[in-house]
Amino acid sequence: MRLGFGAPVDPEDLQEFRQLAVSAGAIPVGTVTGRRERPDPRYFMGSGKAEELKQVVHESGADVVLVDHALSPSQERNLEKLIERRVLDRNGLILDIFAQRARSNEGKLEVELAQLKHISSRLVRGWTHLERQKGGIGLRGPGETQLESDRRIIGQRVRVLTKRLEKIRQQRETGRQTRAEIPVPSFALVGYTNAGKSTLFRALTGTDAYVADQLFATLDPTVRRVLLPGGTAVVAADTVGFIRELPHELVAAFQSTLTEARAATLLVHVVDASNPRRDEQIVHVDTVLAEIGAQEIPQLLVYNKIDRLQEAPRIDRDAHGRATAVWISAERGLGIDLLVGAVAERLARFARHARVRMPASAGALRSKLYAAHVVRGESAADDGSMELSVELPDLELLTLARTAGVQILEVGGPGAPCAPGEHYLQSTALASVTK
Repeated sequence: MRLGFGAPVDPEDLQEFRQLAVSAGAIPVGTVTGRRERPDPRYFMGSGKAEELKQVVHESGADVVLVDHALSPSQERNLEKLIERRVLDRNGLILDIFAQRARSNEGKLEVELAQLKHISSRLVRGWTHLERQKGGIGLRGPGETQLESDRRIIGQRVRVLTKRLEKIRQQRETGRQTRAEIPVPSFALVGYTNAGKSTLFRALTGTDAYVADQLFATLDPTVRRVLLPGGTAVVAADTVGFIRELPHELVAAFQSTLTEARAATLLVHVVDASNPRRDEQIVHVDTVLAEIGAQEIPQLLVYNKIDRLQEAPRIDRDAHGRATAVWISAERGLGIDLLVGAVAERLARFARHARVRMPASAGALRSKLYAAHVVRGESAADDGSMELSVELPDLELLTLARTAGVQILEVGGPGAPCAPGEHYLQSTALASVTK
């Protein structure tokens, strides 16, 4: 069921909602559309349209009614009473899909928390068949109604889930800080749902990422290390797809996957080039990115599925020669090399080549640098110290320079020859040592 407000229903919106229903495991047996100037407070739709919907439901033998709008609890109840079938609005449908897709413990907890918050606003009836008596002289009465009991149980469960998620997030943050000691540049795949992010992730990383032609095929974040041309190591993350009118409570709930986008050095924004509404989808994605605080992170647009348009792979550049968009087909493997080169080009400005010296006792630091795949060469000095050629972003190079005993000998930009490092970071390093 979908209404158009002030205009006829857009067939593309209706088709997307049918895809949502199929992704949830439903088999559509009928569709009802209409047009209104504003929602009706009782049924959301007019009473006549509600009766039409009831007739279609009973004639088609439908078990559940899906409405492509966010209904208030009272509207949902009124429709269920009239149609005598379960009614699920857009938010409830997306929650159901998320519940099916969640695989990690954190994802399952986040889904359950979002579901409980959604359900809590729909508790209205205080049934009396489970009323409990309070004991004690002068304290006998109706006790706790079922409504109060349900609210109490949901409230307790929400508090338990919130504490568990907070603990998991603290553990995740601890791990993130540990990795940040010698971090590497990262990029996150973001985009409208079903744009081909997981297919592209598989093509880039060679991992068996789950791929399916359905909405929200991937929910839990997947992170892998990728080696770019020249041996530069970066971290790639696949994230959940976005959609128009994505419920705010879901955006707030799924911090595990959205954090990967917020913490990325570069956002690779995957777009279905064959979709006639791709420009609108780009706007929807940018809106959600702004909502999670990732609007300032540099983006590289990737127009996927060019094989459906009979287009050739190419790179679009701005007036300064910077890569702004890459046209590819992840499924056919067309233009992947162009994309990898563009990602390496965009991430290159975050890293510098440097030659550093550290004492022989700094074996643990040396191991961390090697584990991060940032070492490009090594030699031993006459005094037993080690000289390493590394490639690190400015911030991490500064952190390294502030490590006691470490000296920055030379520094250069990506692909540029190294220059003496005393004016760049050496004074900071020596100050740290002398302290």
